[in-house]
Amino acid sequence: MEKDHLMFSRLRSLRSKKRIVKKDVEKQIRKKYKRSKELWKIRREIPLVPLEKPYQKGFVRFFVVRDDVKRSKDGDFFVGILSKINTKMYSETRKFLKKKRKFGRRIYVDREQKLVQLSACQWNKLGLTTREKQYFLKREEYNPFRKRYNIYYEFIEPWRFVLRVQPNMITHCKPLDSDLEKEIDKLDSYLGQHKVAGIVHKKIYGKPTLWKDKYKRDQMKSLKNFHYNISAIEIAEKLEDENVLKL
Repeated sequence: MEKDHLMFSRLRSLRSKKRIVKKDVEKQIRKKYKRSKELWKIRREIPLVPLEKPYQKGFVRFFVVRDDVKRSKDGDFFVGILSKINTKMYSETRKFLKKKRKFGRRIYVDREQKLVQLSACQWNKLGLTTREKQYFLKREEYNPFRKRYNIYYEFIEPWRFVLRVQPNMITHCKPLDSDLEKEIDKLDSYLGQHKVAGIVHKKIYGKPTLWKDKYKRDQMKSLKNFHYNISAIEIAEKLEDENVLKL
């Protein structure tokens, strides 16, 4: 009897078998996802190697402090601010143009370039001094997609900086590791599959709230249901009030 009991206890149901297989698949996906993150970190930390013959790849545009401002007593002060809010833009030509459709035809217009608008997180992390903060203005902009106001800080004297264009010279490159690239491509191909990506988003990133549940209509507050959810006592009271008014 004991042997029969042990034999039946070792038998698993079909549902239990499916659950075990599902957990094993999730473990393998987690393992490969973790390995993929490690490989990307290894690739990112590979040191750059200087080129024997540097070459030009298009042009780069960035802000510099105006000459008259730089020669003033606050020149170094504004150079320090610019180092925290400067931006770079790349182009194949010196003109920095983009295509735009106007009256049914395509035309070329200048690409606009602005200084960095600091977010609330950057405002706290950059370590701006009290004097530097005086040159920024707090603004709020409504985001219709998130349905909330985004707070950012904008530099109030952008006229102190001008744009400058220079050739974009490539002087360093990252050595290519064929074995590393091959393994990264293999893992990206596996994790990019539709079913695998769904498991990654659900089990690793966390299950997001469905937009249907977020914007679900409250049935109790619905006007239509309000009329149908009136109790019998309320109906009787209304009828009595109507009869009293008629008399």
